Amino acid sequence: MPETPAPIDYAQLAANIKRWAGDFGFQDIGITDLDLSEAEVGLHEYLAAGHHGSMTWLQDRAHMRSHPDTLHAGAIRAICVSMNFAQANIKQAWEVLHDDQKAYISRYALGRDYHKVLRKRLQKFADRIQAHVGPFGYRAFCDSAPIMEKPLAQKAGLGWRGKHTLTLSRTAGSYFFLGEILTDLPLPIDAPVPDYCGSCTRCITACPTGAIVSPYKLDARRCIAYLTIEHKGSIDSELRPLMGNRIFGCDDCQLVCPWNKYAQITMEADFAPRSGLEGPQLADLFAWDEATYLAKTEGMSIRRAGYESWLRNIAIALGNAAYAPDVAAALNTRLDHPSEVVREHVLWALAQQDEKHREANGILP
Repeated sequence: MPETPAPIDYAQLAANIKRWAGDFGFQDIGITDLDLSEAEVGLHEYLAAGHHGSMTWLQDRAHMRSHPDTLHAGAIRAICVSMNFAQANIKQAWEVLHDDQKAYISRYALGRDYHKVLRKRLQKFADRIQAHVGPFGYRAFCDSAPIMEKPLAQKAGLGWRGKHTLTLSRTAGSYFFLGEILTDLPLPIDAPVPDYCGSCTRCITACPTGAIVSPYKLDARRCIAYLTIEHKGSIDSELRPLMGNRIFGCDDCQLVCPWNKYAQITMEADFAPRSGLEGPQLADLFAWDEATYLAKTEGMSIRRAGYESWLRNIAIALGNAAYAPDVAAALNTRLDHPSEVVREHVLWALAQQDEKHREANGILP
C-alpha cells in the first residue's frame, strides 16, 4: 500500500515561505485572507464620485476587484510581497523638478517595466513553494488583472494606507512595488499594522493639482500620474500650468513624505535608470520620432503612455518652461504634427512662451 502523505504543517509552511521570499528579491511579505468587504465600500464611493475619470475598467470589473476569489477558483489566501525600487540618488529628483528645461519622469518608471520583473520572480517563488508541498492552486499578479493590491497588502501587514492613498511602511516608506500570489493553501494570516500618518498632511499640501481632495481620497481626474499616463486626448487647460515639467507620472506626495527617509535602496539592476531619462532636456525628448521613442523605451513602463501622449505631455512642459528661443523652436517643429491632440497642446505651449517673452521684455498685450 502506498504511504499516506504526511499532513502539511501550514504554520511551518508560512514560516518557510516568508524565509524564501528574500531569495527572490522581495523585501517584505505577509499573508491575508481575501475578505475585501471594507475596501469594496471605498471602491464604490470612489466610483460614484467619478474620481476614476476615464478608467472605465475600474467600474466594469468592480465586483472582481473586491472579490479576489473570482480571479482564481478555490483561492482563500493572498501571499503579498513588496520589492523596493528607490535609487541611491532619488533625492536628486527635486533638482530635476526645479529645472524647467528638463523632463521629470516618475522614479518608478526609469528602469525596466516592474510588471515583467515581479511576475517572473513571483512565478519562481511559486515554483519553490510547489517543490516543497507538491502541486497546489495559485495565480500570480503584479498590477495585473482586476485585483485590489493595496488593500490586500495592507491587510497582510505590509503597511498602512497613507493619506495620499499609497501603501506606507515604517521600514520602506512608499518606494516599493507590490505583487501577490492567490492560493488555495490555508496558511495562517498576518495582522495589519496601524496607521502612522498621524496629523501630517504634507502629501496633501504638496500635490501640485490638489488631486488629494481630502485625507485618503484621490481624484484621479486631477492627478498628474493619471493625466500623463492613463488619460488620452486633451488635458484641461486649467491643469496644464500646474503640471510643471512632469511628463510621466508625479512623485511630489512621496518626495515630501517623512516616512520615505526610511526608504531602502534597491539592489535590483533591472530598476536602474535607462536611456538617460533621469533628467533629460525637454527639447531633446520632443525631437524623438516614434521609432526612437519605441527604441528608447523598450521594456519600460513609459510605453504605457504612448507616443501621442508623450508628445502632448512634453509640449505642456515646454509651455511651462521659462521663455527661451530654443524652446519655441522645438515647439514649432511639431506645429504640423498629424495628431490634433499634439497640435492643440503645441499651440497652447507657444502661446505660453509668447506671453512670457512679452512679459520679460515689457511688451504690452
